[in-house]
Amino acid sequence: MAAKKIRVLIIDDSASVRQTLASVLQTDPDIEVMGAASDPFMAARRIQEEIPDVITLDVEMPRMDGITFLRMLMAQRPIPVVMCSSLTEEGTETLMQAIEAGAVDVILKPRIGVADYLAEQATRICEVVKGAAHARLRGRPAMAYSAAASGPTEKLTADAMLPPPSGKAMARTTEMVVCVGASTGGTEALREMLERLPVNSPGIVIVQHMPERFTAAFAQRLNGLCEVDVKEAADGDPVLRGHVLIAPGDRHVLLERQGARYHVSVRSGPLVSRHRPSVDVLFRSAARAAGANAMAVIMTGMGDDGARGILEMHQAGAYTVAQDEATSIVFGMPKEAIARGGVDRIVPLHQIAPEILAEDRRR
Repeated sequence: MAAKKIRVLIIDDSASVRQTLASVLQTDPDIEVMGAASDPFMAARRIQEEIPDVITLDVEMPRMDGITFLRMLMAQRPIPVVMCSSLTEEGTETLMQAIEAGAVDVILKPRIGVADYLAEQATRICEVVKGAAHARLRGRPAMAYSAAASGPTEKLTADAMLPPPSGKAMARTTEMVVCVGASTGGTEALREMLERLPVNSPGIVIVQHMPERFTAAFAQRLNGLCEVDVKEAADGDPVLRGHVLIAPGDRHVLLERQGARYHVSVRSGPLVSRHRPSVDVLFRSAARAAGANAMAVIMTGMGDDGARGILEMHQAGAYTVAQDEATSIVFGMPKEAIARGGVDRIVPLHQIAPEILAEDRRR
């Protein structure tokens, strides 16, 4: 019996965007576009006829804006929503409001050349929609997760960016550094985790699957909420106690060491595990540069990015933690990491920050 396809409803006032998004999504054999609407009122009538598994929702539309519709939808009939919007400096705050209102993820579109851009981003768009379909929302059961779900392109490993660890792990001699990977549902999970950390916490490097430029607004938002300093990583930034670096969208981030100090390298490169930035790239670099001085945390997300890398960190002597199924929006990335044998401990979301602090005290 064939697996049930993910049914998607596209809501956007631009006919060209509706057409292009539909074409992109239909390249994935696991996705079916059940229809499109030019505004929320048309969409509401369509939802009364058939409930989609995922909605892609534009922010700026006639008659009702996307954020208002999102809030009404989440209050009445929770359905996974992926926001699709042109990003401007003024729009980043709106997109953060969308995440807070319940949107699972974000797809960006430029103000010009939309069709070409969306076609180039086909891999990420399909992955985001599939991740949203498996999200656990309040009042709505998640779709069954399949680790064997196929993707539209060849899947590269971290070998595309740097060689595997040499096998000579560094002993525990320098400051501990924490490497974190997250995807679907990670924006709010990271906020909850980082808000629990005091100002003297170990240095942290994070890969959250997120579009280019959106990470800067995300980091700025977290910086205003947390005791630790949070910023988007720039090439050469030092990893310091009380500071958090978030990988910029569309760039890989690697951990590197000079003497007893760590810094990050921000690089372009191919998609790894279908992502850029990739958790596998960060984790492998930490296994090579930090060995037993590192700690790895893998959190909510679709797919298996980070599963290979966390095993390499574990084998290099790092302490490794995974978020549990009950508190994960999507238990894909933690589940794969656990299955590969790379996880020392599985904890709920609220316990991750205390686990980081406890490991820091043990050193």
